[in-house]
Amino acid sequence: MTLVLDASVALKWYVPEDDADLADDILRSGQELIAPQIVVAEVVNASWKLVRRGQLDPNQHHRIAASIARPFAVLAPLTALLPRAAAIALELDHPVYDCFYLALSEARTAPLVTDDQRLLAKLQATTFQVRALQSWSPN
Repeated sequence: MTLVLDASVALKWYVPEDDADLADDILRSGQELIAPQIVVAEVVNASWKLVRRGQLDPNQHHRIAASIARPFAVLAPLTALLPRAAAIALELDHPVYDCFYLALSEARTAPLVTDDQRLLAKLQATTFQVRALQSWSPN
């Protein structure tokens, strides 16, 4: 099975947050993990913010930047996803950053796994394939 993962899940591979164990389970699951290229920028930006707040060591930030792309079988180019991501952003009245993940999910017919509670709430009454990280299981 292929899973689209967003930055809220990928960051948990590096930072001890709630449900980091579930993110690690996905990483070890053997599933094909894919994401739009924006995941790299979002995770590294989040780690930079943690360094600024004194919650992450600068060396950890550099390790994240050096390794974040490795777990993904595919990092889809944004230009290919942009038309649909832009349309979804208007449909949902939601930031386009998250909509790149939804566009990839649609294109690959693969569920998006996220821990973004705001996005999950926005998607409740839609037909998008989305799963909360807390509900993910390999079965």
